[in-house]
Amino acid sequence: MKYASIPAIPMMLSVTGGYVDTAGYVALQGLFTAHVTGNFVTLGASLVSGSSGALAKLLALPTFCIVIVLIRWLGLGLQARGVPALRSLLTLKVVLLAAAAALAIRCGPFLSSDGGPALVTGLTLVAAMAIQNAAQRIHLGSSPPTTLMTGTTTQIMIDIADLSHGIPADKAEAARARLTRMTASVVAFAFGCAMAALLYARVGIYCFLIPPLLGIATLTLRMAPFETGTL
Repeated sequence: MKYASIPAIPMMLSVTGGYVDTAGYVALQGLFTAHVTGNFVTLGASLVSGSSGALAKLLALPTFCIVIVLIRWLGLGLQARGVPALRSLLTLKVVLLAAAAALAIRCGPFLSSDGGPALVTGLTLVAAMAIQNAAQRIHLGSSPPTTLMTGTTTQIMIDIADLSHGIPADKAEAARARLTRMTASVVAFAFGCAMAALLYARVGIYCFLIPPLLGIATLTLRMAPFETGTL
């Protein structure tokens, strides 16, 4: 089944990616929980300005990488046993998002993201989004990334330029289909970002209750067509 026939799963993942990254950033002193390479920039800023968060930013990338490896191994094992891998991985992500929400509400608001509770909360969110990144890459490889919009936005602009300049009909059809998918992904991600920012401003740390609910909503969608993806 083609991606265009079931857009809901990657769309929900994009909303979740934007939401978790924004909520983590505002609540944990600039920690990117989904777009972890951005922490290189904020790490440098933390070291220069002397602000908190350097340790969390330093640990985010290795945590992300280790979780990806573990999820890869887990996915291979699940698939070998005939267990629905995508659903299992996204369920595990929901468990981690729920754990992070419980930690945030119990221990927050956080004055420093390098304190023990904040560090555990932040790295739990990083682990959850590492699972989402791995699941998307493995099972939804034809869909745009759900946590990083730079490459997607670049391709959108290239397709707009090509279509406005004029390209052969077959290439134009493919470009329009890709443009639709990628624009929807960016809009969904931006919506997640906006929703997180608004809710944090209104309810503070309780905004972390939303990501597990988004994860549960994603699990209600039909995943069978993607479960046979090559691991």
